[in-house]
Amino acid sequence: MKDGVLTMQENIDATVLLHPFTAAPKADWFNSLVMPCFSCFFRKQSASQRRRSVQELAGMEDVIKIYSYNELRQATQDFSLANKIGEGGFGYVFKGKLKDGLVVAIKVLSSESKQGVQEFLNELKTIANVVHENLVRIYGCCVEEDYRILVYNYVENNSLAQTLLGRGHSNIQFTWRTRCNICIGVARGLAFLHYEVKPPIVHRDIKASNILLDKNLIPKISDFGLARLMPENVTHVSTRVAGTIGYLAPEYALRGQLTRRADVYSFGVLLLEIISGRSNVNTRLPDEDQFLLERTWALYERGELLQIVDTFLANDFDVKEADRFLKVGLLCTQDNPKLRPPMPAVVMMLLGEREVLQKINKPGLISDFMELKVRQQNSNTLASDSHASSSITTNISTTFTSAVDHV
Repeated sequence: MKDGVLTMQENIDATVLLHPFTAAPKADWFNSLVMPCFSCFFRKQSASQRRRSVQELAGMEDVIKIYSYNELRQATQDFSLANKIGEGGFGYVFKGKLKDGLVVAIKVLSSESKQGVQEFLNELKTIANVVHENLVRIYGCCVEEDYRILVYNYVENNSLAQTLLGRGHSNIQFTWRTRCNICIGVARGLAFLHYEVKPPIVHRDIKASNILLDKNLIPKISDFGLARLMPENVTHVSTRVAGTIGYLAPEYALRGQLTRRADVYSFGVLLLEIISGRSNVNTRLPDEDQFLLERTWALYERGELLQIVDTFLANDFDVKEADRFLKVGLLCTQDNPKLRPPMPAVVMMLLGEREVLQKINKPGLISDFMELKVRQQNSNTLASDSHASSSITTNISTTFTSAVDHV
């Protein structure tokens, strides 16, 4: 044992019983605190597989802490319901206080497993080494038998989806300056992932529920479960489509072509949400207002862009600054990914250190995307070798339905 923390071998050898949890219902806000793909961890392993896992995890003790189950059980008062702060399809999240007084978020993952241990270890090591003011920090994990628990820094003020877009669920005053700072903070976090981390990391799931706010309302990008490393000197990576419709860049959603510009598109949608105070999709509104990006573009074409600014702000906002932020949002969502500015340039434009001189073309609108999706689905139905594409389309359709249901 070192500094009150079990070594990996002691941790694995310990005999404990997992606190009884029932199947989790639909994911809620705090599910964004965790990296969902980590739920795909540690299947029933053979003795040799377990030994290799122990050795590799033990080699990471200089990067993250290895906690014992009993330590985390005590931190949460035996995983008391009074300390439960979230639940979802990947497990339960509890607020806990460690022996050293550190308040943390403790995620008990479900026992389902689809991803290999090596993949888990690679991603865990990557994320554990990435530290930035605008990124959620992972402190450590617990692995005993087939149980897995993750420990993160506790973020006090929930997610943007729950506070800003949820309306009525928070006492936070989202002033104009607060919103500007949140936009700039998220942009800085993404610029760090894209251009300072080596190899670059594409988050793939930037959205309001994955932006958490600490006690000072500093934004923290969370949930790296879909994150992908981008090899140097490649134009794009072809990958399975994952994410949330409304935030997905067209080239990625339709063709699975992933670049850093896919995150830029998602950020553009998020920026418009923060300034407007409304979700990117809301089917309860009239047809012409249901899709935020489409509505913003229509107002831009009519020279009435500022009408999209949140009415809760009344006239308490900087007109020139609001115009610049909204135009940056439209630039980030350009249909052609080559026309989207890289995140460092986005940061400079938001700060007013760089003019928004680029011509703004029609963005990749969700309504256009849905029409293409339907045509693609019909084409796949007719094609004899369309199984893979059809699966992608089905996944996209399911995600879209889920996104609308939770607006």
